[in-house]
Amino acid sequence: MTIAPERAGRLPRVAGHHDALDGVRAVAALAVLVFHVAATVGWFSPQEGAVSWLLSRGEIGVTLFFVLSGFLLYRPWAAASLDGRPRPRVLPYLRKRAFRVLPAYWLLVLVVVPVLLSSHLGDAWTWTSLLTLTFVYDPGPWWNRHLGPDGLGQIWSLCVEVAFYLTLPLVAGVLDRYARRRGDRDGRARALLRGLAVYAALSAVYTVGMFASGDQAFFGTWLPRYCAWFAAGMALTVLATWARGSGTAARLCRTVTVSWGSCWLAAALLYCAAATPLTGISRLYVGDVWVSLFNLVLYGAAAVLFVAPVALAPGAHPVFDAVLGNRVMRYLGRISYGIFLWQFVAIHFWFGWTGRRASEGGLPVDLPGCLLLTVVAAALTHHLVEEPVRRLGARLGR
Repeated sequence: MTIAPERAGRLPRVAGHHDALDGVRAVAALAVLVFHVAATVGWFSPQEGAVSWLLSRGEIGVTLFFVLSGFLLYRPWAAASLDGRPRPRVLPYLRKRAFRVLPAYWLLVLVVVPVLLSSHLGDAWTWTSLLTLTFVYDPGPWWNRHLGPDGLGQIWSLCVEVAFYLTLPLVAGVLDRYARRRGDRDGRARALLRGLAVYAALSAVYTVGMFASGDQAFFGTWLPRYCAWFAAGMALTVLATWARGSGTAARLCRTVTVSWGSCWLAAALLYCAAATPLTGISRLYVGDVWVSLFNLVLYGAAAVLFVAPVALAPGAHPVFDAVLGNRVMRYLGRISYGIFLWQFVAIHFWFGWTGRRASEGGLPVDLPGCLLLTVVAAALTHHLVEEPVRRLGARLGR
C-alpha cells in the first residue's frame, strides 16, 4: 500500500498528543486484560491448542506500555540534548507524574484492601507498602508471591513504571552529559543511541545475575530487568527528534512508516514465536535464564516493530487513523490506565456475581463480562478522578 505524497513527506512530531498512540495504549491494556482473564479460566497454556498458546503471551501488553513510556517521557530530554537547550526541570515533571498515577491507584487500594484483603485491614505495613508502590521490594510478603496480593497482581508493572519515572531524570542527565561532548547535532544523536544501547544491556546483565541469585521471582519485578524495553522507546524518541534536522534520520523514519505492513507482520510473527513451546514456560521473569533472555528480546522486538511505524510518523498513513486513531480506540486509550487498574477487581466481581468458579468458566462467556465491568470502572475513574486531578495539576503547574 502506498502513502500519499503529502503524508509520506511528514516528519515525526516530537511533542503534543498522538491519537494513534492512544490506540496503541488501548491495545496494550486490552492485551493484558485478555491475558489475565484467559489465565483465570485456564486458557493460557501452550499445551492446550493454538488459541491458548497465543493467549499465553498476552502479557506483551506490559512491553508495549514500557516502550510507550520510554518514547513519550524521554521526548523533552532528547530534544534538549539534540538542540543544545537546557534540560527540563525535574520537579514539574515529577509532580505531573504523581498527579497522573497516584490518585486513581490510591482509589484502587482503598477498594481492594477492605473488600479483598480485609484480614489485613489494620496492618500498617500492608497499607504503607501498597500506597507507596514499594511492596515489590519486600522479600517476604504475607501474600507469598511477589506479583502482589489478590486484586493487585498486575501492579508490579506499575511499580516498575514508577521506578522508571523516578530514575529517568538521572538517566537522561547522564546521557545528556555524554552527548553534549559531541559538537554537532548528528554526533549528539549517535551518542545518545550508543548510551541507550548500554542502558538496554543492563537488562541482560541483570537477568543473568537475577538467576544466579536463585531468587528470580523476587528480583524479576524490579526495573533493571526491563531497562531494554524502556530504552527501545527512548531510542525511537531520539530518532524522531533527530529526523527534524537530519536527512538520513528523516529517510529512516519515513521508510519505517512506509513499511508499516511489513513491520506489523514481523511483530505478529515474533509474537507467535514467543508463544510457542520452543520458548519454554517463561513469562517475564521465571524459568530458564536463556529462555528469559530470549523472551526479553522477542517481546521487545515485537513491541518496537508494532510501535515504530506509528511513533516515527504519526498520521502518515490512513490505516493508523482507521485502526488505532478511531474514536473507540482513542477513548479506550484515554481510559487505559483504569482498564489496567481495575481488571482483577472486575474479574473477581464477575465470578462472584455469576456464582461460578473460575475453573468452570469459558473465555467466550467470561471475557465480555469482565471487559464490560473493567471498561465501566475505568471510565468512571477517568472522568471522576483522573481528569479532575489532571486539571488541578495543570492549574498548580501554571
